Amino acid sequence: MLYECYTKNHPRWWALTVLLAPITTPYFIFKSRKESGMVMFTVFLTLFSIVAGIEFFLYANYMEKNKYAHLNPITRQMIRLSEELKISTLNLDNALVKLENLSKVEARIHEIKKTIEFIGTLRILMSNNQASINQLVKYTNDYNTFFQKKDLEWVFNVQSFYNNRNVIQHYKSLQNYLENFEELLEYTYVNFYNINEHKSKEHLNNYDEYYIRYRRAVDSHNRFNVKRIQFQNEYLLKFPEIKQYLPGERQTDTFKLWE
Repeated sequence: MLYECYTKNHPRWWALTVLLAPITTPYFIFKSRKESGMVMFTVFLTLFSIVAGIEFFLYANYMEKNKYAHLNPITRQMIRLSEELKISTLNLDNALVKLENLSKVEARIHEIKKTIEFIGTLRILMSNNQASINQLVKYTNDYNTFFQKKDLEWVFNVQSFYNNRNVIQHYKSLQNYLENFEELLEYTYVNFYNINEHKSKEHLNNYDEYYIRYRRAVDSHNRFNVKRIQFQNEYLLKFPEIKQYLPGERQTDTFKLWE
């Protein structure tokens, strides 16, 4: 820009401005060469935008990867465990929403089989989620003294959340719900034609027993789910600093009964 000012007799302060604020370069190039057309300016602006975009993307990635670099390794690991648990919980909640949608379909043998298979997938997600919880709780216990010395109260608040009776009961009721729903579906699948076509009294009576147990499990889980939602909302109001370490909005809709 200094050469441009010298050869075209422009104010020398243009060069100083570009040196202090490089982002103003396109403006001064346009002022300097506007009489020669827009082609040069357009080419420069395009290249400048591409380079600036790449630089911003690389910088954002660098900051994301190193956002916890100032923390000690033990605290960084605790944060990673909480983030992994949040992802695991989100995957489970999304799967529960899908199960709810599957259970709304008309009771046909193919849909029943599909739902039974999906419950198997859900069990894996539940197991992964519980393993993530156990890992986080164990890690907090293993480094209890360290976290106390560093006065990291949020760590213990996160641990206390997952150790709370409302959270534990919610997981147990969910497991019980899946077991009873699966048993009902499997019996219906195996005896589908005896129940729906032949209207066998024996099979209908057995179906009613499975359905009653399933309905009780649904009602029980919905109650525990409401308690867990209330507890989480109250807990976050009491300890807002741990909001980033806990799952966000959870699966909050009550399960509808399968017909």
